[in-house]
Amino acid sequence: MNAKQVLDLFVERGVVDPDQVDDIVREITGANRGVQEVLVDFGFVTEEQFFKAIADSLGTDYVDLKDFDPPPEVLRLLPAGLARLHGAMPLGMSGDAVTVALVDPMNPTAGDDLRFALGKNVHVVVSPTHQIEELLRTKYTTDMANMDEILAEFAKEGEVSFAAGAEGFGSGQNVEAEANATPIIRYVDLILYQAIQDRASDIHFEPFENEFKIRYRVDGALYEMAPPPRHLALPVISRVKVMANLNIAERRLPQDGRIQKSIGGRQVDLRVSTLPTQFGESVVLRVLDRSTINLSLEALGMPDYIYQFILETIERPNGIFIVTGPTGSGKTTTLYACLNKINTIDSKLLTAEDPVEYDIEGLIQVPVNEQIGLTFARILRAFLRQDPDRIMVGETRDLETAQISIQASLTGHLVFSTLHTNDAPGAVTRLIDMGVEPFLISSSLEAVLGQRLIRRICYNCRTAYEPTEAILSQLGLSPHEIGDKNFYYGKGCEVCNHTGYKGRKGIYELLRVSDPIRELINQRAPSVVLKQKAIELGMVTLREDGLRSIYDGDTSIEEVLKYT
Repeated sequence: MNAKQVLDLFVERGVVDPDQVDDIVREITGANRGVQEVLVDFGFVTEEQFFKAIADSLGTDYVDLKDFDPPPEVLRLLPAGLARLHGAMPLGMSGDAVTVALVDPMNPTAGDDLRFALGKNVHVVVSPTHQIEELLRTKYTTDMANMDEILAEFAKEGEVSFAAGAEGFGSGQNVEAEANATPIIRYVDLILYQAIQDRASDIHFEPFENEFKIRYRVDGALYEMAPPPRHLALPVISRVKVMANLNIAERRLPQDGRIQKSIGGRQVDLRVSTLPTQFGESVVLRVLDRSTINLSLEALGMPDYIYQFILETIERPNGIFIVTGPTGSGKTTTLYACLNKINTIDSKLLTAEDPVEYDIEGLIQVPVNEQIGLTFARILRAFLRQDPDRIMVGETRDLETAQISIQASLTGHLVFSTLHTNDAPGAVTRLIDMGVEPFLISSSLEAVLGQRLIRRICYNCRTAYEPTEAILSQLGLSPHEIGDKNFYYGKGCEVCNHTGYKGRKGIYELLRVSDPIRELINQRAPSVVLKQKAIELGMVTLREDGLRSIYDGDTSIEEVLKYT
């Protein structure tokens, strides 16, 4: 059930008036709150009435866990990794079935996954979400203990008889059997759970000659997990491929797939990419977790003048707006936030993406498929016959795509796109290098936004210090220029996993294409000249915006030097 279906249930029961549904949906989406939270806050139902109604609609029981203290034998019914992965609290055995309370009882796949992993029947009951989360937090041991427990199980049970290398596996059926062995399923599930808990954006599985590495990328930096034994590389990677519906017998060619999974009661999308290497397949999972990303412009933390300019730009009837920066700098998130702002009933929005990262209601999203000739350029041509108002092109990679984007903007459409360049003025030079005529760029381009993502200092262990003159000179500052401004670094604590950083924020530079800039574009002026002119006209560079973040105590000098 989604929020709308839950509301329909309460409309049927006469609790919510049909005229109030739209207001409640607006509150849920606008404030990013749960349907239960909104209904209880608005006084339609009590918490108990809400969960009793859900239990009733699912044909199961409501169980209040306020005073429930599970004995050890009940906790042993469900391993800690599985319990937290699926947001499931075991309550006991009834007949031949394990009774569990789920954080998300309306997700049908969680119960099926548990049945498969445990090899037992599972009876799902409904309890208040916060009670289940509190019990999961207090009654189960640490993740590392679970990892050790599962690795010990491999040795103890002899359930998984892996050979030392890929050559030890004969038929594809053997590999599939190994990949579906219970300890492997539990181990991979726990890896995914821990990655989501640590807010990882990517998970890397990397086989080498004598070791098998698993690394997470958190806030842009890679961290290594305790490495599992080398012989687990093939079954673990095969398990990931099984989950992504990839061909597990094909290990010579790269493959791409997708996993949709409920992890800890949250629906998470994982984009899977495999790469054949000398010692087996390397697999990278890109984590797309809707609950951790806020696709609103206000949440991006832009300086006010850039925010106001973008608000004006995205309401224009035509033109091109480009966001630029390296891979992983948040370009797509910025464009999604722009589209979200203008995603209204009177606007037709079309996007061409490679691949589609987030499914957004109200947008017509088309994935690029190079293998069958469905390129950005071909999709764009088709878009122009679909009566669009705004178009987003995931990336301008070649002359053909750039020319059709310009043609679309000149015929009355607003076009959003991304480019990989080091700064905002570099986008113009890049388009000219592709072969686009300068007069077409100057007549269609409205603005270029350059951006980077830098790590935020952890507020729990933020410590003030005085930087040395050598460090300040790298930023182009002198001690008398900084006056009494404070500088901070993160000491490292439990909250930030002893890294000193927690979360990321954007730094931006905005190139407005005004008349003086248009003249320089028409003269094919180099990027350096464009940049100097833009600074004269008031452009704040990435480095200067980085300094603003340092002075505000949001980030460190090292982060700004690293990215600008």
